[in-house]
Amino acid sequence: MSHDTFHVEVATDPTLADLRTLSEGIQDFNRRTVPGLPEVADDLKFAVFARDAAGKVVGGIRANAFWSYLNIELLWLGDSARGVGLGTRLVRCAEQFALRHGFKQARVETTSFQARPFYEKLGYRVYGELKDFPEGHVSYFLARRLQD
Repeated sequence: MSHDTFHVEVATDPTLADLRTLSEGIQDFNRRTVPGLPEVADDLKFAVFARDAAGKVVGGIRANAFWSYLNIELLWLGDSARGVGLGTRLVRCAEQFALRHGFKQARVETTSFQARPFYEKLGYRVYGELKDFPEGHVSYFLARRLQD
């Protein structure tokens, strides 16, 4: 078959069915290539929230976990919640939750203007970087082995 046989398009509003086709396709490939690999579809999505006395969210983590890794997608703290150890509490809470669910390692991406030193203090080590993402800055990829 030639590449001319196929139509290629960009979809800014893809259907759930089309997205599901992509997910199922890569999962099928993964299963055939690495027998016993857990399904990404079975990933554990969760959040950890910090609230003030009135119950307002002042910070938190959005995360997921699969293939033995906790993936911290984002961590945010409002100005009033910074500098009091709350970020460390949030990360440790997410790590403990992941450990209780059988995940052994953690990873995170942060930028040169965000929290690299913070994660390094928590035992995360840089394993890669992407220059000019965003332009003029560096994105860092960090990971660490979790412990009970």
